[in-house]
Amino acid sequence: MTDCIFCSIATGNIPSRKVHHEDNSIVSFLDINQAIPGHTLVIPMEHYPWFYELPDDIANKLFRATRHVAQKLKEKMNADYIQLSIIGTDIPHVHIHLLPRFLKDKPPKL
Repeated sequence: MTDCIFCSIATGNIPSRKVHHEDNSIVSFLDINQAIPGHTLVIPMEHYPWFYELPDDIANKLFRATRHVAQKLKEKMNADYIQLSIIGTDIPHVHIHLLPRFLKDKPPKL
């Protein structure tokens, strides 16, 4: 899909701070509108508007990559845990939000 901003980020047509690739099917990058420092998005490279449309192999890769990025993000940010959200209404391309969290924090608004 040529007018999808996440497709353009995935292909490199829009610059981003990428943090992880998994076999050219999954990419993660820092959200340009950080809700909190370290706010990261994990997306499939191929365009799927809704989570339930993902083929099983892509869904599996997406969650493996998400777990890997969450572990690295927790370590790098010295966070207590990583909040995971799949919202899906802001940009019609499957994406997972990862937010480094601390037990003393109030939840951010996404």
